[in-house]
Amino acid sequence: MSLANRCIAEVVGTFWLVLGGCGSAVLAAAFPDVGIGLAGVSLAFGLTVLTMAFAIGHVSGCHLNPAVTVGLATARRFPMGEVIPYIVAQVIGGIIGAGVLYVIASGKAGFDLAGGLASNGYADHSPGKYTMVAGLVTEIVMTFMFLFIILGATDKRAPAGFAPIAIGLALTLIHLISIPVTNTSVNPARSTGPAVFVGGWAIQQLWLFWVAPVIGAVLAGIVYPIIAPEKADAGVSSRSQPGVQVSP
Repeated sequence: MSLANRCIAEVVGTFWLVLGGCGSAVLAAAFPDVGIGLAGVSLAFGLTVLTMAFAIGHVSGCHLNPAVTVGLATARRFPMGEVIPYIVAQVIGGIIGAGVLYVIASGKAGFDLAGGLASNGYADHSPGKYTMVAGLVTEIVMTFMFLFIILGATDKRAPAGFAPIAIGLALTLIHLISIPVTNTSVNPARSTGPAVFVGGWAIQQLWLFWVAPVIGAVLAGIVYPIIAPEKADAGVSSRSQPGVQVSP
């Protein structure tokens, strides 16, 4: 598959992640009487990854996340030379997704961008008013665990065919834990999309949601191969897994 085709798939996939995940938060989380709440938003983010993993995992690997791309490259599961094109595609997809969400959300009377369009934030812009340090630690740890699960689930020695389910549920769990702290990023593209439209504080705080996820991803890309070195199991027969080289 050509790099261009794979990047287009990443645009579409990241678009779906932002529209589906952030859209659930903006449009459905507190809808009168039948709002889906934090549990529903968490599930929505997990479902975007799960559905796209099956849809484009065989095309691009379905990273949908600059941190995932960097983490996989660190673990030598993805070519370093293709990291930048993938990240650019993911950011474009995230911005398009946030743009479509803005058009939909602004169709409701009384809509105000001050609500954040599901932007990530800390301190006064944290849902639970958590500090910058709390947000930084949360995003590093959660991204580390996300990449660790991705690397393990897509390992050729792991049970074949179950990686998308494990990864989708991992993202759901991560959101269940950390929405109150930062509104959950673990994905710089997901953070950038809404921030572009909200501007102001969302842009000013965006640095944390690039730095922390990348740190967490790099650490996971270093740690997982140490814990589960491929050479240690050289005698184990490998099985073909759709998208084994990647993940959401």
